[in-house]
Amino acid sequence: MANDAGDADRYGVLRSKRNATRYQILVEIAERQPAVNQQEIADAIGITAQAVSDYLQDLVEQGYVDKHGRGRYEVTKEGVDWLISQTDELRTFVRHVSEDVIGQVEIETAIATTDVSEGETVTLTMRDGALRAMAGDTGSATAVAVTDAAAGEDVGIANFEGVVEYDLGDVTIVSIPQVQNGGSSVVDADRIAEMAAAHDLTAVAGAEALAAASAADLDPDVRFGSAAAVQEAAAKGLDVLLLSATDALSTHTDRLRDQNVSYEVVDAAEE
Repeated sequence: MANDAGDADRYGVLRSKRNATRYQILVEIAERQPAVNQQEIADAIGITAQAVSDYLQDLVEQGYVDKHGRGRYEVTKEGVDWLISQTDELRTFVRHVSEDVIGQVEIETAIATTDVSEGETVTLTMRDGALRAMAGDTGSATAVAVTDAAAGEDVGIANFEGVVEYDLGDVTIVSIPQVQNGGSSVVDADRIAEMAAAHDLTAVAGAEALAAASAADLDPDVRFGSAAAVQEAAAKGLDVLLLSATDALSTHTDRLRDQNVSYEVVDAAEE
């Protein structure tokens, strides 16, 4: 067992399943000693009682556990020392995962509005539905650039502080009747065009909606996956005009409601 402990690297007891099980059993014994119920330990760590018995015999032979009679065990000083060493290894590994691995994962991407150098503090804003990064610490939300970027390029950012302040977008929904109820032919195309001009994006859902957009001389920004796209665009501060066939309407309104996005349904029928 001493050899197993000596082989542990930064992964400690995670290096071998056997060492991991020994570690768990020693912890359970330390918590329950001196009266140790092998079945309780087996249930606690998910192995058989016979396996616990085999591990206990090995731990006694290695000098990490003393046996004082049937069902009575105690972790020795050597066993405690091994537990401490392995716990320190685990603590180091957890710190590595938390700071180096997970920390690296928490890198976002922004669009640089000025030239930015790696390691430089940047101010974050939301504009046109995209996160923007400007060199300097001048706003309510900041981060640190982890890549170099020229203005207009994408830049990696981490170590966020503060909150990016911006208003959620609004969604205006025009319900387009299904074709058997007149479809796009009963919609006021001029009004649709006026509404589109007042919004950042236009989305369509359904063939009737696409025909209504065409009648208004519009080239929709979103045609596919519109429920998710409309919700995300509004969440990033864009105002969206959604032309939706009536049979697709509830799919969109349900998603917007679930995500607390403001919307209204309007009538664009010809008078």
